[in-house]
Formats: sequence, structure tokens, C-alpha cells
Amino acid sequence: MPIPLAAAEVLDGEFLGIRARLIDVAAASDRIDRAEGSVADDPRLDDIRRSLQILAGEAPDRAEKLQLLFSLPYQENWPADYDL
Repeated sequence: MPIPLAAAEVLDGEFLGIRARLIDVAAASDRIDRAEGSVADDPRLDDIRRSLQILAGEAPDRAEKLQLLFSLPYQENWPADYDL
């Protein structure tokens, strides 16, 4: 059974990738801000803001919370919708 890594070891291994992805998010946000028109009423921006709050928090299961935030609600009749 493998020995789990210490938190510092995980951070050492993940830091540069995390930093790069956060810079990508910031750059995309800047591109939206510089673009013509407004998307202030777009609910996807609210989802992005909520996702950043989830990431900034210390609650467990942040990945699951983000997945649920960006997922469509479960539809019990989905097989019929796809003729299955």
C-alpha cells in the first residue's frame, strides 16, 4: 500500500500547475472584460463567481461542489428525452 504524501509534498508537486490554471482563469476574465458588450446578466458569471468562493473556502470536497455547481439538474426522464 503506497504511503500518502505529506501536504507540503502535494503542494510542491501541484503548485506550478495550479498557478498556471489560475492565471488562465484570470486572463479569460480579463478578455471578457475587454470585449464589446456586456454579459453582466449572464448566469454563467454567477456560477464562476460562486466557484471562486468555493475554491477560496476551506470546506472539504471542493471538487465535488464545483462539479455539482456546473452540472445540470438530474432529469428522471432523460432516457425518454433521448429515445432510449
